[in-house]
Amino acid sequence: MQRIINFILSNRNAFLYAFLLFISLILTFRSHSFHQSKAFNSSKWLTGNVYETSTNITSYFNLKKENKSLVEENRRLREQLFNVKISNSIDLDSSASNFDVVNAQIIKNSYTSPRNYLTINKGKKQGIEQDMGVITTKGILGIVENTSTNFSTVQSILNTKSNINAKIKNTDYFGSLVWNGNDYTTVQLTDIPRLVPVAIGDTIVTGAMSSIFPENIPIGLISAFNLNDAKSFYNIDIQLFNDMANVKNTYIIRNKNREEIIELEARTDNVQ
Repeated sequence: MQRIINFILSNRNAFLYAFLLFISLILTFRSHSFHQSKAFNSSKWLTGNVYETSTNITSYFNLKKENKSLVEENRRLREQLFNVKISNSIDLDSSASNFDVVNAQIIKNSYTSPRNYLTINKGKKQGIEQDMGVITTKGILGIVENTSTNFSTVQSILNTKSNINAKIKNTDYFGSLVWNGNDYTTVQLTDIPRLVPVAIGDTIVTGAMSSIFPENIPIGLISAFNLNDAKSFYNIDIQLFNDMANVKNTYIIRNKNREEIIELEARTDNVQ
């Protein structure tokens, strides 16, 4: 305690100067509006910058939460979009809808081998089943092939075994979407007759002949085309909308009527 008292006494002139300066500043600001304005503006600037920095830091740490919220909102909107054709209202009756949508994330992705697969973090526990379609906000990714309790593997469209019904947008001309194994940014559309008008830049979407994907899910743009050896059908290259090397959030689509459709087609085939 004595050392503190000795320190104050030895620096009493500096403390007295600081005290008098503080008093003089207060009297100056109180007597001059210009100084008051400057002090007020400076304090507001400092406070504003502190609040802005605090908000930016908080926003950064809330990004994951916000992203989950946006993905869930996107899922609901897409489910409504897929079912809107069978309802006159945006508030769809779930008993009238044909498609369910579940969001998931990719935890493993391959795109450089002839038969590529993705792994997603949803499985049987979340209602995921074999042969459900998988898409992103930009377009299709593939079809669920195997499921476990909490995970599923997806046969990518970059798989030489993949074969998906697709068509030229705004037409009824459809063919088979396949992959030749060469370029992970490009797939092929086959079986489009030569009488069909085809142009580079045309949009390719899913067709109505699939029981897995809803019609008109985006796939990509025509980047090149030529006639096959028989000169009867086009071989068409499709530049994918999805960057298959950089995908994360996905949506899994379940067609509620798929089993009924397959059963009916099987009975018809047996009769024939």
